[in-house]
Amino acid sequence: MRAVAETSALSHLECSACQKRWDANALQTLCRSCNKVLLARYNLALAKETLTKESLAQRPRGMWRWRELLPVREEQHIVTLGEGDTPLLPAPRLGSPFGCKRLFIKDEGLNPTGSFKARGISAAVSRAIELGVREMAIPTAGNAGSALAAYGARAGLTTHLFMPEDTPELNKKEGAIYGAQITLVRGLINDCGALVRDRAQKRGWFDVSTLKEPYRAEGKKTMGLELAEQFGWDVPDVIIYPTGGGTGIIGIWKAFEELEELGFIGPRRPRMISVQAAGCAPIVRAFLHGLDHAPPWQNAWTLASGLRVPGAVADYLILSVIRKSAGTALTVTDDEILEAMREIGAREGVFAAPEGAATWAAAKRLLMDKVIHRDERIVLMNTGTGLKYPEQVTASFPVEDPIGA
Repeated sequence: MRAVAETSALSHLECSACQKRWDANALQTLCRSCNKVLLARYNLALAKETLTKESLAQRPRGMWRWRELLPVREEQHIVTLGEGDTPLLPAPRLGSPFGCKRLFIKDEGLNPTGSFKARGISAAVSRAIELGVREMAIPTAGNAGSALAAYGARAGLTTHLFMPEDTPELNKKEGAIYGAQITLVRGLINDCGALVRDRAQKRGWFDVSTLKEPYRAEGKKTMGLELAEQFGWDVPDVIIYPTGGGTGIIGIWKAFEELEELGFIGPRRPRMISVQAAGCAPIVRAFLHGLDHAPPWQNAWTLASGLRVPGAVADYLILSVIRKSAGTALTVTDDEILEAMREIGAREGVFAAPEGAATWAAAKRLLMDKVIHRDERIVLMNTGTGLKYPEQVTASFPVEDPIGA
């Protein structure tokens, strides 16, 4: 029997709004007809020739073992630092006050550069290189910039990071260590995005802003692929996701759709719950008001820098996923986030990023209000490590003064 090479089954790009098809072998950004998000589509019948549950189990661990469902055609273009296959940790001590025996933490803080951004950036950089890109720029609240700088260094690319001036210091230093060119901006991430758009157009950089190119979502999708595998080819009942730009929530949902078409899982889906900070909650506000788009949030503020995203280009997709899944959206305060960080750390030994801790703050309220139930399988998506937030941690978690010898 002829051996079939494991390779991408990428077929084309499809507009998420007008459904127009675009060539996946050309460099693309947003749909040129309606300016909406493009999604990668795959020939799943072709993927089935090599991607089976059995073959998957035999491959080396990591995100790129899902080659058929990722966009890079030639292995030589893959830029990897070992991202993916993060643990799904049972959290019985965290859930015990609420009687939750099936609470889990998907710990993305163990990825390279300390966050889930490594997945999306690995896919985006790899595909961009394959399509001829050699210089890239990104507006970033911190972790995406760190990841782009690291993967750019790995690939020998020139990278430009535009960060709000109050981005956590470690993220700034990371970018510098990886050799990126860093511009600090007096403003929020949307202000950084405007500068990137202007300079990228003038200087020929490729803009890898959230969902303004099609492939970061494909890397984030692998979180959903892994969750299904980790649950024995099933899905949890509830996924609580900290939502800034929303690439992950869209990617996870897309993963489940593709796995069903491949025959790996059935039609059941988890309720997707979006949590945002009280000081920046455009998706929550739009959801509660029944809107299909989220007007920008004014005067955004939260210590969870990844949640300080006043407007998301894919707002309509995030809201659609929440509603299709019979999920919900809610806010938590910064004080609740800090309390959740303490509880996750003290009870489960996981130093969650503020964004990840927001999921536990939300879960507690949802459990008390009986929106989610203690016997359900609940996944908290911890999107990064709290070690990247020294200023907040230093101020909020004091240590006793030393005693004499």
